[in-house]
Amino acid sequence: MIIDMQDISLKREGRFILNNITWQVENGEHWAILGLNGSGKTFLLNLINAYTFPSSGTIKVLGLEFGKTYLAEKLRKQIGFVSASVQNRLHKGDNAFEVVLSGAFASIGLYDTPTDEIRERAIGLLRELDCYDYANRLYDTLSSGEKQRVLIARALMAEPELLILDEPTNGLDFLAKEQMLESVERIAEKEKGPTILFVTHHVDEILPVFEHTLLLKEGEIYEAGETSRLLDSDMMTSFFGVPVEISEKNHRPFLKKRESLP
Repeated sequence: MIIDMQDISLKREGRFILNNITWQVENGEHWAILGLNGSGKTFLLNLINAYTFPSSGTIKVLGLEFGKTYLAEKLRKQIGFVSASVQNRLHKGDNAFEVVLSGAFASIGLYDTPTDEIRERAIGLLRELDCYDYANRLYDTLSSGEKQRVLIARALMAEPELLILDEPTNGLDFLAKEQMLESVERIAEKEKGPTILFVTHHVDEILPVFEHTLLLKEGEIYEAGETSRLLDSDMMTSFFGVPVEISEKNHRPFLKKRESLP
């Protein structure tokens, strides 16, 4: 079991940010987490990463139960996390290669001396994610798409069991977005790759490899299960609260608003 949440609630300033979350992710499953801004996605990820702890309920991540063991150091090397919060903490003077290398140590900045094996792995990931040509450029000078690729390479350095991609296409143009999604799909299709959580508020980013979807709304699980069951017009109309239609193109769902309910 990768994630096991039972009746999780998170309360802040007298109100529930997350409420009654019961959710399980099995090894090898790839999940899309779909929710609008303010739905609680960030808080859910913070729980998984042990950046915060629940107000009530029980949670296990990668077999470690919160409250019964020291989690932070153990989880940092078993979870690859790609998010704006990680990007904002990187050192401005580091080049792309150094950023990727730091992932082997789950550190912000490179303080340890990497072995030849670690360097070779970093080079391999840079090539795999089409980052090699700008490996020596300062990370801060890269385009948004280039930065995201480097962050994914960094997240994969420690060969994590769980890879969390928190809205990785934000700020990308159409071409960079599609290239990013192609990279994610390749990672998901690897035989011994990590379990992936892909967080988004865009239905069209839910690739076929994400066979499971969690719908999060106002801090609660609206529905969770097989993507093929959840991504239909009736479910999405109910979820978003406006009449919408789901169509499929190139095995991906696309959402459009209907003028009125039938």
